[in-house]
Amino acid sequence: MRVVIIGPAYPLRGGLATYNERLARAFREAGDEARIVTFSLQYPEFLFPGTTQYSTEAGPQDLDIEVSINSVNPLSWWRVGRKLRRERPDLVIFRFWLPFMGPALGTIARLVRGNRHTRLVTITDNAIPHEPRPGDRPLTRYFLPQNHGFVTMSRAVLADLRRLGLKQPARYQAHPLYDNFGPIVPKPEALRRLGLDPQYRYLLFFGFIRAYKGLDLLLQALADERLRQLPLKLIVAGEFYEDAAPYEELIRTHSLESRLVRATDFIPNERVADYFSAADLVVQPYKNATQSGVSQIAYHFERPMLVTDVGGLAELIPHGEVGYVVPPTPQAIADALVDFATHPEKEATFEAGARHYKQQFSWSEMVKALKAVA
Repeated sequence: MRVVIIGPAYPLRGGLATYNERLARAFREAGDEARIVTFSLQYPEFLFPGTTQYSTEAGPQDLDIEVSINSVNPLSWWRVGRKLRRERPDLVIFRFWLPFMGPALGTIARLVRGNRHTRLVTITDNAIPHEPRPGDRPLTRYFLPQNHGFVTMSRAVLADLRRLGLKQPARYQAHPLYDNFGPIVPKPEALRRLGLDPQYRYLLFFGFIRAYKGLDLLLQALADERLRQLPLKLIVAGEFYEDAAPYEELIRTHSLESRLVRATDFIPNERVADYFSAADLVVQPYKNATQSGVSQIAYHFERPMLVTDVGGLAELIPHGEVGYVVPPTPQAIADALVDFATHPEKEATFEAGARHYKQQFSWSEMVKALKAVA
């Protein structure tokens, strides 16, 4: 098939870009032609919560990436849509994660459908956003009904699609493994590279810091008196996408500074292996969620995990086999951390579980799912 993926990719950075680039390679591995059409402007700067939207790393040399969609310029939507309508690819795959993208993607989809050949499928990260805003529903409905099918990476999002009244074929397919960050690094070497003291065990909170990801719950859990007595530190590895002041207040109030390792800049791809290989436990204390790419990085590096029982997180983490699934409260998180820290033999058990379960998260299955709903 001739496949076009529309969504973030280089020179943009972040998890969506990484995913789309890996997906293009998966289609090529399946014998298809695949290229990516990405954004020349993803968000206006005043709407972007981080320091920069753009990668400082070298771009992928093995992929065909066209940079042409301006999210706030309708002329670019028309140009891209008309071009794809003429080119008549067999399959166009959209990424939809935010209602703000509805007008651009919806206009492109309407134009492409006009050729009566191309099938349109969306990987729907969120049908109803984590942080709702006025106008979300009409922006979402401008785009989603234009599709011939959907793939979701959590059953919660699949249910949301049906709640929105969409009747097109849709299926759940687990988020594939992020296997593009290199091999596992021996733990002593990872600790050395990061300058970390090997006398401690390390928890890892990884990714952009936003309210729904629950770093505040984890900081409150870390203040538990039982944990203060243990050689345990928390690595916070990711850029603030909101005001850091409430988190800093928690750190001061609970005197946590000496128990933190701060890496609150964007983590480039070449450093990801070090952080995950150094971690004893990857913690995702989310307050709400659909799916998480962090879990799939942790699976690749065979790390034990603690996730909260929200959205689709628990679907992928068998409690007691790969780690812990707990309620999204500081007390429940602290209880699990104490159990992990005081039973060091569990780390090997959870590593073995991650090694076993990660075999099911293949990119070839995602490719099959996208073709099946087209």
